[in-house]
Amino acid sequence: MIFQEVLMSAIKVLVVEDDEVTAMNLKMSLEKQGYDVISIADNAVTARNKIKIYNPDIALIDIGLQKTMDGIELAQFIRDKNPLPFIYLTAHSDNDMLAKAKKTEPYGYIVKPFDPINLHTTIQMALYRFKEERKRNSNIDELKSDREELEKLVYAKKLSDKPIVEFGEGYRHDTGLGETYYQNQKIKLTKKENAFIRLLVAQLGSVVDFEQAINYVWETKGATDNSVRTLVWRLRSKLPTDVIKNASGVGYYLEE
Repeated sequence: MIFQEVLMSAIKVLVVEDDEVTAMNLKMSLEKQGYDVISIADNAVTARNKIKIYNPDIALIDIGLQKTMDGIELAQFIRDKNPLPFIYLTAHSDNDMLAKAKKTEPYGYIVKPFDPINLHTTIQMALYRFKEERKRNSNIDELKSDREELEKLVYAKKLSDKPIVEFGEGYRHDTGLGETYYQNQKIKLTKKENAFIRLLVAQLGSVVDFEQAINYVWETKGATDNSVRTLVWRLRSKLPTDVIKNASGVGYYLEE
């Protein structure tokens, strides 16, 4: 369980709170639980500077800092400029303020007066969620990178000396128009079917494996090898002959 994780190295916490008593209580409670309170800021400007200097792991921000929207504005600054999870400290029931705070997508709320156990739990949940978000974003970046490489491959084929690529018996693909024909009759394909054909044509003579197909055809995560198999099954039903061949357990290729 994430709540039972031992703090291998002290987590650096920035407290942004303009009430001195609350700030000191937070500091004592956090340090008692093994956190490193690297600094306390009582306004948004100071907090920004502290973030640059100390590079905290998480920030606790008073939602009504200086009795204004400064806490929310600071949180939005962090969301836009710094890869840092933040939690709101609030004693407010002001619906308008809470609605604006919600738009900054905080990693949690702690209601004042705070409970030490709830404080620890909320921080651990926020850190875990932030870690998973970074991992997910990293996977998305890798997916985009893979897709860009495949796009280059398709684009290179489009710019080649032979924009019309023939394959199988009577098939041709116009790389400029992105259209496929059989005996001069255009084959009506969906966006995903057409993308898969483009990829097969770009790698004519080679196997397109499942991972390549998923990265190129599906722009979002969630597709599986079975998604590719289903796509190929639908595509084959539209093609007059069996021109898409299996590479058992690996992927597919076009008959040349």
